[in-house]
Amino acid sequence: MTNQFQMTGVIKFIGDANQVSDKFKKREFVVTELSDKDSKYDQHIAFQLTQDKCDLINAFGTGQSVTVSFNLRGREWVSPQGETKYFNTLEAWRIEAAEGSSAPQAVAVEVTADDEDLPF
Repeated sequence: MTNQFQMTGVIKFIGDANQVSDKFKKREFVVTELSDKDSKYDQHIAFQLTQDKCDLINAFGTGQSVTVSFNLRGREWVSPQGETKYFNTLEAWRIEAAEGSSAPQAVAVEVTADDEDLPF
């Protein structure tokens, strides 16, 4: 069974990295999959980056179209009261600019000043 998937959408939210413990770091972000004509609701999908992957999102900003490659993870948790709960996580491992989009580029600005323009 494969659990690798891809989704293309627009970045809606990028959270800060969170150091959960001395050995575990995570960061969350949300990508909106815009609805088509048949569906009237956009889908806001929350992804998680972990450990050294937390910096993958740094090259992108909100409003940018991206394709996210991710794994579907599931786990079981038993509360102190003995109640069993199940959780799913979409763990991103690659983020690329969507086709027709590009990662933000650094803009070079040339500054020229004559000696006469200086305030001192």
